[in-house]
Amino acid sequence: MATRAIHRAFAKRTVPFLTSQSLFLSSISRSVSTLVLAEHEGGSIKAPSVSAVAAASSLSKDNSISVLLAGSGPSLQEAAAHAASCHPSVSQVLVADSDKFSHPLAEPWAKLVHLVQQKGGYSHIIAPSGSFGKNILPRAAALLDVSPITDIIEISESNLFVRPIYAGNALCTVRYAGANPCMLTIRSTSFPVPPISADSKSEASISQVDLSTFGEDAVGKSRYVKLTSQETERPDLGNARVVVTGGRALKSAENFKMIEKLAEKLGAAVGATRAAVDAGFVPNDLQVGQTGKIVAPELYMAFGVSGAIQHLAGMRDSKVIVAVNKDADAPIFQVADYGLVGDLFEVIPELLEKMPEKK
Repeated sequence: MATRAIHRAFAKRTVPFLTSQSLFLSSISRSVSTLVLAEHEGGSIKAPSVSAVAAASSLSKDNSISVLLAGSGPSLQEAAAHAASCHPSVSQVLVADSDKFSHPLAEPWAKLVHLVQQKGGYSHIIAPSGSFGKNILPRAAALLDVSPITDIIEISESNLFVRPIYAGNALCTVRYAGANPCMLTIRSTSFPVPPISADSKSEASISQVDLSTFGEDAVGKSRYVKLTSQETERPDLGNARVVVTGGRALKSAENFKMIEKLAEKLGAAVGATRAAVDAGFVPNDLQVGQTGKIVAPELYMAFGVSGAIQHLAGMRDSKVIVAVNKDADAPIFQVADYGLVGDLFEVIPELLEKMPEKK
């Protein structure tokens, strides 16, 4: 009798612990709510931010997705209207309208994320894995005392993710076991946005963020100086369907103009390797690779690109890869769908001569 009583006593002590743990785990899967940090320009949110919404929608079927926008002026309101209809999974758009957010500096944005999280209690916070997200998310994670997971390419469960390591040569599965929120940056090329039919479009509600407690100390010590960009009619490198990339083998900035002419005929974006950027052939915003932009176009053409591991990490998800290099043993041929061993100074002029003008 005494033995049975002891067993019953231990059973009563252990059952609540197991039950609370299972309830905790089940509550994670049920109560998923996500805040997406969105970047906007010219009255619309950028494509990588829409991909972040698509990634958020794969966390859970019952996920409540809120999009956070910050800025000032009429373009912010236009971007909010665009965000409300950009994806059927968006349930709310939060707008922080203040001159403090005229430029996306990390300090005020991180304070804003902290403020919104305190009020909303989101289970996940997601940003695209570009300069915007990589600038803001680590600082916001420090304020919230959590560890972010970066460069996600696949979401298996609400707390199980896949990310590349060793410059994309291996994939690592990560299970998040920390406190809420789970903060992620996602590789936008891994979460394409499917075409949205007119029937599935919906308008999410738009709300203003209460900034009455947002103090002057949130601005921080950094300040906006200036923005320099090149005016071009070519497609944006990160979202282009066709990308033409040149490497160090072009030897000079003057020779690199051949790549630009070929891109114009194809209606393509221009890319470059880090070696070509470091040599001063083109500005660094055209760099493709691990420390540059991650691209996944339908067609990627590489001229004089050897295929360093850092470069391959930024373009290996392209649908079709065409490589031209006079070195038959160049690593780029290992990932290329079509390869031509030849001198680019002969191949490109011949292509320019035989290719019809872009209409």
